[in-house]
Amino acid sequence: MKKECRIKYFSVSFFSIILGMAGFTIAFQKSEQILKMPFNLSLSILILTSALFGIIALIYVLKIILFSDEVKVEFNNPVKLSFFPTFSISLLLLSIAFLSVNLFISKYLWIAGTIIHFILTIKVISIWIQQTKFEIKHMNPSWFIPAVGNILVPVAGVSFFSLEISWFFYSIGLFLWIILLVIFFNRIIFHSPLPRKLIPTLFILIAPPAVGFISLVKLTGEASEFSKILYYFGLFLVFLLFSQIKIFRKIKYYLSWWAYSFPISAITIATILMFHETDIILFNYLSWIFFVILNLVIIWLLMKTIVAISERGICVEEE
Repeated sequence: MKKECRIKYFSVSFFSIILGMAGFTIAFQKSEQILKMPFNLSLSILILTSALFGIIALIYVLKIILFSDEVKVEFNNPVKLSFFPTFSISLLLLSIAFLSVNLFISKYLWIAGTIIHFILTIKVISIWIQQTKFEIKHMNPSWFIPAVGNILVPVAGVSFFSLEISWFFYSIGLFLWIILLVIFFNRIIFHSPLPRKLIPTLFILIAPPAVGFISLVKLTGEASEFSKILYYFGLFLVFLLFSQIKIFRKIKYYLSWWAYSFPISAITIATILMFHETDIILFNYLSWIFFVILNLVIIWLLMKTIVAISERGICVEEE
């Protein structure tokens, strides 16, 4: 019965762990390829990430079978709704991670991730449009997640199908991000502050411009002026959020802490790519700084999550 209870409260936001670990894997791959890191661990991390994805997906399928009403409650929650696309984004990120390992696996992960993410994007936006119970206070950076997934599609997509498909998804994600960014700044400046539990999601703000830069370089084959605008805006957000460190230090552990991981992975990968495209030594130094920070964050999050699971700090009924 205890196992059933833990599964009952197993949140869809657990897939954010895969976003962080997959981003970490890709950052390791790029560090090995471009920064010439002296040791190779990316394949081992990819295997670990793939195994974690399989475990989390299996547990959530069990929740759908055993506790379908709880899943419906999550899907109708204005905060948790936006975390459902983390499943499809996990597939897209694994597709990118497998690009240099196995093209067959990468291709079919991309196809599955793209189709599922498109369906989820339409579903989530439809709920936003049709609902009557959401308020401005419900808006938080997790709402950017559907946009990030669409912006991410071209990274692996350009290797498999027409560029027009990748441009289609990139356009959706980019404009959706801009619209949501305006709404978010209105919400955060003129309305009540974010609940303490959701403060870590502020780091999600970094992901759209950082991923936008990476995808645009993939689409155009160069670091264009607009792609640099995206990168530098993402870099500014990093500095802005790091300057607020005292706010983040006061927050006890929640699963939402994993919101730190993927955005830091994204800006790390973007900076490595910026170094590769410009050959400016400053970006080499910055790449290593972000890469070290990313390693520390991932280790810290894994330790905190393992302890929280063992002490029943998560996967329990919310107060």
